[in-house]
Amino acid sequence: MAGCSRQTVYDHAHKVQAALDLHQSGCPHCQQLRQENQQLRHELQDARQRLDQAIDCGPQRQAQLVVLLCALGVSINQNLHVLRLLLGRLRCPGRATVGRWLRQAELASGRVLAVLDRRTQPAARVLTPDEIFFHGRPTLVAVEPASLTILLCQRAADRTGATWAAALRPFVNLEAVVSDAGTGLAAGLDAFESARRQQHPADQPAPLDRCLDVFHTEKEAQIILARLWRQLERAWDKAEAADRQVAKDKREWYDARGSAARAWAAWRRVEEAFAAHEGAEQAWQRAKAALAGWRADGQLNDRAWAEGEIAEACRVLRGTVWRKVRALLQDRRALVFLDRLHRRLETAEPRAEVRAALVELVRLEQAAWSGAAVAIGMCLAQRVVCAGLAKDWQESYARVAAELGSVVRASSVVECVNSVLRMHQGRHRGMSQGLLDLKRLYWNTRVLGSGRRKGKCPYQLLGVPLPSYDFWTLLQSGPEKLEQQLSTLQVAA
Repeated sequence: MAGCSRQTVYDHAHKVQAALDLHQSGCPHCQQLRQENQQLRHELQDARQRLDQAIDCGPQRQAQLVVLLCALGVSINQNLHVLRLLLGRLRCPGRATVGRWLRQAELASGRVLAVLDRRTQPAARVLTPDEIFFHGRPTLVAVEPASLTILLCQRAADRTGATWAAALRPFVNLEAVVSDAGTGLAAGLDAFESARRQQHPADQPAPLDRCLDVFHTEKEAQIILARLWRQLERAWDKAEAADRQVAKDKREWYDARGSAARAWAAWRRVEEAFAAHEGAEQAWQRAKAALAGWRADGQLNDRAWAEGEIAEACRVLRGTVWRKVRALLQDRRALVFLDRLHRRLETAEPRAEVRAALVELVRLEQAAWSGAAVAIGMCLAQRVVCAGLAKDWQESYARVAAELGSVVRASSVVECVNSVLRMHQGRHRGMSQGLLDLKRLYWNTRVLGSGRRKGKCPYQLLGVPLPSYDFWTLLQSGPEKLEQQLSTLQVAA
């Protein structure tokens, strides 16, 4: 059956037995093979682990890294340091290559923003415009405060009214502007409103709510208060020096009456300086409270009460040093945000009694955030009151709470953007329009990591649908393709 003789089978059996004995006794060649096999297995496992942790650093990925870091504020030289660390000197691209990648991204961001601005700028209802200077040349910046979207970041030859009017022309649905008291911007807003009325003579648009920024008024007041405090400190130092002179005269048996009189006069000046600072501080706090949305007694602020408080404060803030602050406080635009708030509350809930109850409920809920049991109980009681006044009180409450939460009193959001741009200028040296476009596109597409806007980017918060909110994806989209995608989304909506 096996095709061989019995003796052949015996011979093969002996050979197999000998091989097994040799294997068990430990063949040096087999041991070496097993060690090499084990070593290769370890090397293969290490290679697989390194592959899992490896970074794709091809040219496309390098360009994406360079563009992202530049948008974050990293300069080209700093980019090269990062690339050398990741790739080594041999594989690292040259400075000319990195500069070319950045320049291509800047041009692409400008083309993309030209398409996006046509959809996003008309969506702005409230705007906070301001200027920032790079090497003496102004850059016009405008931010939508609710979403933190930078809708304008344009280098300009000047900041005159005509320049501002041209920059604001695309904001056709603008309702309110919160800005400083700059004359160029004010003239630009005048020209903007005039042009809008001329474009729609039959259907006259509502006047633009132009609110004076509270941030700059408070900044001017703090500068003066700090100056008064420094004067108080200098007077105090002189009074202490006079006291030391009195003690020295007495110790050395000199006539101390003259030095004591000078010390007494010095302390009188300290009292006068302290009284001046204390009075100015209290008057300013009174004026500052008049610029808030809520009064100290818990009632919603209104123009009549605020104007009375400001008038009383200005009676104390006398002198040329307070002239600018008085002008800002007494400017009618300083309280426009209160007029707008009450007007929108009346639209949200026309019934005065129900509106007052809902406003009180919002105030009590804000107080209840501290966790006080009394405030929580008052909230529950106020809810019962609102339910007794109107069956649809919950729908009205949502509208009233939204209006109270959307009050914009200061343009500090655009000041924050300007501070970011100033830090970037320190690393980039020059801020070209292309680099500003790149930073603006990244800012508007970055996902916010904290606060009530957490998890969304500014473009999403603005409420404008886009085919993608990813920075790199939008940057790679051509203007024609992006325009087509936006048109498709608009038709679908």
